[in-house]
Amino acid sequence: MPKSRGSYSTSDLSLKSGDIIAEALRHPVTITQRNKPRLVLLNIEDYLRLMKQSDRRTVGTFETTPDELFAEFENAVEAYADEDEASRS
Repeated sequence: MPKSRGSYSTSDLSLKSGDIIAEALRHPVTITQRNKPRLVLLNIEDYLRLMKQSDRRTVGTFETTPDELFAEFENAVEAYADEDEASRS
């Protein structure tokens, strides 16, 4: 399998770590193991930018779900159950 730009095997990492790190400072570098992508090396600025973007995501629970949305969810589940029950008859 030919290597694409910015892709190295774990063996390459052992042999060419300085060159690979220098490249990773310019753009993300993929490290493969048995021809499958396993790791990505990237500079700290790119990492921090990605982490900042991930902070925008929010996690919700049923307790924090607005009542209107929860009611829509309940109705959808009930409708699905009714359709499933009708198809078994």
